[in-house]
This record gives sequence, C-alpha cells and structure tokens, in this order.
Amino acid sequence: MAFLLLLGMLTACAAVPQDLSGKMFTFPQQTNTAHVRLTTSRQDFSAVTVCHRSFTDLKRDHALFSLATPSNQNEFLIFWSETNKEIHPHIRQGKTEYGGWDYKPNTWHSICTTWDSASGLVQLWFDGQPSTRRFISSGSNITGSPVIVLGQEQDSLGGGFDIKQSFVGMMTDVHMWNYVLSSCEIHNYVDELNFTPGNVLNWRALDFKITGKVLVEDQLIVCHS
Repeated sequence: MAFLLLLGMLTACAAVPQDLSGKMFTFPQQTNTAHVRLTTSRQDFSAVTVCHRSFTDLKRDHALFSLATPSNQNEFLIFWSETNKEIHPHIRQGKTEYGGWDYKPNTWHSICTTWDSASGLVQLWFDGQPSTRRFISSGSNITGSPVIVLGQEQDSLGGGFDIKQSFVGMMTDVHMWNYVLSSCEIHNYVDELNFTPGNVLNWRALDFKITGKVLVEDQLIVCHS
C-alpha cells in the first residue's frame, strides 16, 4: 500500500525538464488532437518575446504558437494565414497582419515575435529581418495561468482545436522570454550563435507533455558529399 502511494505521488510530480538541444518535434499528420503542451510557472507578462524554427509544406492556415489564459484564448498567438500570405500576431484582444515574407515551403524558417505592454508595440523578425513596429494592445499585462500549445490553435483553454488550423511539419528551438529581446540577441538566435536562452520557455530545459502523434527526433542535418 505504501509502495502504491509512493508510486502515485511520483506519477503526480511534474515532469523533469528535458534538454532538447539537437532535437525537434515532428507533427506528422493533420489532426485536431495531437499537440505539445509547454509548462511554465510564470503568470504575469508585461512583455513577451517568442522565437521558434519551423519547417512545413502546408498550403493552408496553421498555428505556430498558441498561448491562452482563462480570460482569453488568443493572449499570444502566432498564426499563418494562407489566404492572405500573412503572419498574424494576436496579442490580448487585438491582432495585426504582416505580409511580404518569403514563407517558402520545405524550408526552415526562424520567426521571433516581440510585444511590450507599456508601448503596445509588436514586432516580427522573419529569418532575421525585422518588420515594421505596430501597435496592438497596451496598458495591461498578460495575466493568469497560461496554457501554451504547439501544433494547434486554442479556441478554448487547452482545447477547441480545428483540424484545418493544425500544424504539420517540424518545429525546434522554441524559446520564450518575459521581456523584449534585443535585435543583437535575435540575430544571435537566428544565426544559431550563443544567446541567452528563454527564461519562460527554454528549449534546453523544456517541461512539456505530448498528446497524440507527435515525435521527438534528431534535427535534420543536410549532408554534402
């Protein structure tokens, strides 16, 4: 009985963060269930930077990063609109559209998105190139226990997934900071040089849970003969 109690306590404990250096999440099929949920203890954000690398051949809308709270399912969402050929950052209740990027299929892309509540400004960095700084939302922080999902877009807290918005492909090097990363740090990230890892989400010490068909694999390395 004591052994079973101990086993139950161990099972209930939080997962040990894993170093995913050199690894990637592979989302191999279109689904409204498979996703990766990322865990952080932070619940108050006056600023945010999220960086990731992704690879896909999708020719439809898809979510790249989804952070929801009990009060808003689109607190911080990065979304590709295939119809408009635009990346849409959603912050709090607002969003903006960034077009003109060469979002090639079957190519790795690095995308960083920053937002600051004091100014309300958001900026996108696509493969190291900065966008225009635009106003979305200011005056209030992102607060509440966050649910962070890769592979799906949340229409309700932790769920409400739409198969036609699911991500199919590979994703790696996901980091999140509770401040606006400097342009130099963003370039270091894009160029895969030494940079300060995320203090909210750190790919080198990631607490995550996989639901459904998502694989953890070695990153693809291009070999030249």
